[in-house]
Amino acid sequence: MANSSLWKRLSLFLVPPLAANLMRATRRTMRLTHVGRETIDRLRAQRRPYVHAFWHGHMFLMPYSYTGRRIAIMISEHQDGELIARTMKRFGHESIRGSTTSGGASALRAAVRALRQGSDVGFTPDGPRGPRHRVQPGVIQAARLSGAPIVPVAFGASRAKVLGSWDAFIVPWPFSRGVFVYGEPIEVPAHATREMMDSARRELERSLEELSAKAGALAGGALPAAAPVGEPHV
Repeated sequence: MANSSLWKRLSLFLVPPLAANLMRATRRTMRLTHVGRETIDRLRAQRRPYVHAFWHGHMFLMPYSYTGRRIAIMISEHQDGELIARTMKRFGHESIRGSTTSGGASALRAAVRALRQGSDVGFTPDGPRGPRHRVQPGVIQAARLSGAPIVPVAFGASRAKVLGSWDAFIVPWPFSRGVFVYGEPIEVPAHATREMMDSARRELERSLEELSAKAGALAGGALPAAAPVGEPHV
């Protein structure tokens, strides 16, 4: 038990800087392209905060998809979440701890508050534990309560390792080509009914899947996001 506790403390100290350095080193070897970035440029010109939504498995280089001044990332309170939060801090990103799907009332309130105060908020709508590529309702609630639009973002790489984790986590190989693709904003009106919110949820899910396919095609590689869970591919 003592060894387990010691390892947890060591991992909190060692893993975030190692992960951040790996992300930076990988990015330096890659050629990244941003397709449709005018969507978020337009929102920034209008001074409208937005929800930056992407699949959990696309997280590895997502700090480089964000071009704004301030974003708070929704991150679970699990041990893995703490590692992610500390890693994101090294990129200047704040964290909102908690999940809108598990005891998430306080996390949802924090996300809405951040959006109303002018900060963008990052969501992995299929996180923190899946099901993979299934949008959970928390991101839709945050958009409805804050009035902020949701901008779906997907990543693709010409060559990547897809881990056997529940989210089929994508790690691009060094010297590969990476593509971020941004979709059109999805608005959820404050008066949205349950049916309207479910429609927005399905629209976001469909958009992220289409953008993932487009990003993979533009990168010139296979579509690693579609790899079966438990069967890692190169």
